[in-house]
Amino acid sequence: MKKLLLSILACFPLLLFAQDINALVQKVKAKLEQVNDYEAAGKMKTNVSFLKVPIATIKLYYKKPDKLKIKNEKGISFIPKGAVNINMANVLNSGKFTVLDAGSDKIGNTVVKVVKLLPEDDNADVVLSTLYIDETNAVIRRAKTTTKDNGTYELEMNYGKYLNYGLPDRITFSFNTKDYKMPKGVTFDFEDGTGTKKPEDKSKVKKGKVELDLKSYSINKGVSDALFQ
Repeated sequence: MKKLLLSILACFPLLLFAQDINALVQKVKAKLEQVNDYEAAGKMKTNVSFLKVPIATIKLYYKKPDKLKIKNEKGISFIPKGAVNINMANVLNSGKFTVLDAGSDKIGNTVVKVVKLLPEDDNADVVLSTLYIDETNAVIRRAKTTTKDNGTYELEMNYGKYLNYGLPDRITFSFNTKDYKMPKGVTFDFEDGTGTKKPEDKSKVKKGKVELDLKSYSINKGVSDALFQ
């Protein structure tokens, strides 16, 4: 009986620890769930070796539970499929998952809690999400996501005016270009530094980056479903 009691007492701090991590994730989720929809205006910079895309004026639309669209005022936006998860609410509402504590880290001067989310659905596209959570403000500063079909991508988020809604002013989306699937019928060459062009070598891992600077949000004002068609 004494041994059983000691075993229970030994496990008790671990149980409390697990509850704290789940509570932190739920706190972040609750902040994001304040937002039913939004329209954000800003600029988008695309940095991919085989694409020459000018800085674009864009509008970003979101509507619960998982609708998201980037509209480029001057044409097509070449965005990897995984970019749908630039809205963290999509990640946290993507289904049931197991939450694991992965310790602490530091982003700039901010100490963050590292949390891993393992989907319980074996058929889910997302294999693993790692979140770097600012506990003080209950927001995600960085997220790394590994998927079955769209490679691995990383998000960095900076907050300002819309911190209370968990909405970032700046988002940097990084991904492996070899996992980027171009739209059908669209092909590109890239410069190799010699003045000549050759097809891109997909075997080489190259990083692509999309930067979104969002100047203003219109939150919970209503967004039409037609915008996402």
